[in-house]
Amino acid sequence: MIDRRSLVLASLSAMLPPGAHAALRLRDPAPRSVDYGPAKLDIYAPDGAKDRPVVFFIHGGAWRIGNRNNVDAKPGFLLANGFVFVSIDYRMLPEADVATQASDVEKAYAYVRANIAKYGGDPNRIVVMGHSAGCHLAALTGLRGGLPGVAALVLDDTEAYDLKALAQAQGGRLRPIYAQAFPDPAQWRSLSPATYIEGRKHPPVFVAYSRASGRGEGSKAFVDRLRATGTKATLFDGSAYTHMAINRRFGEQGDALTDAVMAFLKANVG
Repeated sequence: MIDRRSLVLASLSAMLPPGAHAALRLRDPAPRSVDYGPAKLDIYAPDGAKDRPVVFFIHGGAWRIGNRNNVDAKPGFLLANGFVFVSIDYRMLPEADVATQASDVEKAYAYVRANIAKYGGDPNRIVVMGHSAGCHLAALTGLRGGLPGVAALVLDDTEAYDLKALAQAQGGRLRPIYAQAFPDPAQWRSLSPATYIEGRKHPPVFVAYSRASGRGEGSKAFVDRLRATGTKATLFDGSAYTHMAINRRFGEQGDALTDAVMAFLKANVG
């Protein structure tokens, strides 16, 4: 669960104008911002890039805050390792509900797949990565078939894989942060990534969880169901990380999650 301090920090981050975060990290390449319809996305690619695999990132923030600048060390690190990096905005609660946010993600992905070759990316080697709320949206859209041709999913720490099971674990109703995002129990099934596991072929999936309450149990159950379908699923025990650190530290030298994700990417997109 995201604590109050984390929400405050993310709120302050969200108020920074586009480009402010990149300006503070002088080693990061400057992104090219484009409008994909509902919102904007940033594409980080070196000059002369060609046929590089792509990491398409969906930020977190309780479905309510955050923006495409919340990327920490990811752009510079991934470009240095041969990738193109994309970070997207999507409309936030309360302007847009979670179903609309998932649709925004799918539209952003469709834009990237159709246009990324112009920036040196390979449209057949796109990996979708998300943290927290972005992890939920990556899992939901990826498993329900909304990201056609996606090469792999990297799911970084959510408790919202199965909303009905989550409510049961939380005493019969969702905690406030989830209840605000998913107020209608009639929609829990359609907005749960786990709903779409059986009966569909899935790309390789990497699932990481932090030490935040309930993350390990839910992630393990989710991966077990994926593996039962024959899906190649990797589970990373991130109990050494807080919910925010498991995202923020990606790309830092010696970071265990970074090493595990890069091994997964090498095995699945080269």
